[in-house]
Amino acid sequence: MKVRYKYRLRPGKQAERYLLAEWDACRYVWNRMVDESQARYERGETFGAAQAQKYLTFLRASKTDKDGGKWLAEHSCVPQQQIVRDYSQSRRRAVSDRKAGMPRHKSRKNTLPSLNYRIGGFTLVEQDGKTRLKLPKDMIIPVVWSRELPSRPKSVRVYRSPDGHWYASFVVEVESKPLPETGHAVGMDWGVKTTASTVGLNLSTGEISKDSPDDFPHMGFERARHRQVVRLQRRMARRHKKGVKYPNQSKGYKKARKQYRELCQRIAGQRLTVAHTWAKHVCERNDIIASENFKPKFLSKTNMARNAQDAAIATNIQILHWQAVKNGRKLISVNPAYTTQTCSECGEIANPPIGLKVRVYHCRHCGMAKDRDKNAALNMLIRAGLVPEAHGTVRRHPGATPETHVPSKLRIPRL
Repeated sequence: MKVRYKYRLRPGKQAERYLLAEWDACRYVWNRMVDESQARYERGETFGAAQAQKYLTFLRASKTDKDGGKWLAEHSCVPQQQIVRDYSQSRRRAVSDRKAGMPRHKSRKNTLPSLNYRIGGFTLVEQDGKTRLKLPKDMIIPVVWSRELPSRPKSVRVYRSPDGHWYASFVVEVESKPLPETGHAVGMDWGVKTTASTVGLNLSTGEISKDSPDDFPHMGFERARHRQVVRLQRRMARRHKKGVKYPNQSKGYKKARKQYRELCQRIAGQRLTVAHTWAKHVCERNDIIASENFKPKFLSKTNMARNAQDAAIATNIQILHWQAVKNGRKLISVNPAYTTQTCSECGEIANPPIGLKVRVYHCRHCGMAKDRDKNAALNMLIRAGLVPEAHGTVRRHPGATPETHVPSKLRIPRL
């Protein structure tokens, strides 16, 4: 299993100039790939991965600077080849899915530097009794080793975060260690007021727990720091000079922007830490997880956009998927159609549909009264086929059959 280990870098001025120069070369290659792809499309020609690599060879041999030297060839070919692979993958995804959109140009102002190196393009060397990262052109960069790497890294991504700090993300192979079986399952419904409402189930006895300890409350990290965020945003707006590009802005504006970005990074780090802790806790307590196949993108167009963004539902779902695969748990993704409007006892669908303001589900057919989110979480267990026959009378809406969700290309989170 592949896992990313993230460490802070301490590059000096010379090393930072080197990294920015390497990124400028990679960004130039990406932009030329975009132009060449558009030109070949207009001529009715193809531009696949093999053709993109050949075009990179052409660029490195032909692109010269003012003095006539080969500009691209002076930079390492490893990150350039990797950015060509990334471009080909992005273009392939756009061709298969039109919603993804074709690759666009990377601007110098809005795109953060990111360099990828595979084995052979980087090494870890000992210098002055410390292990440092060595990149091509004999560039050695100090690393803040907060913990040891479990094995030899396969690749590394060197990038700069929005707050201006440099990081190295190593990809290493680790052994998967499935957790012991517990004989419990959990149904999960995602929301905004409570990020994840759960209902537990004992697989041996069929007993449904009324109070599940697996609930994930809305943490509200951004709301807790709302005053700091607003104060820094106003400070940036006050010190910003209209019509002046960022490099020429005042030191006060640059300082305020750095403080604002550091605060945003701190909030994002808190969300990741809590999400990993909660997901690991859920996997330790349950063998099977019946989760709603929830896509929170639509919430950005509603009046719940700020709370939904603060809850980071998509990030929590991704981390839960990762922890389930890592710990050997079965994750069942359930179609959420009508799970909120359906009674978990008799299967009656509410007519007229209940609104979002109604937080308690009252069934007019059998008289059942239950929390709206808990009722939906129990429906997740029923549709996943985990609840005994006594509770299996729920009407199945067309297309609401469960499916085991194992992402084919799981994003490797950082630990």
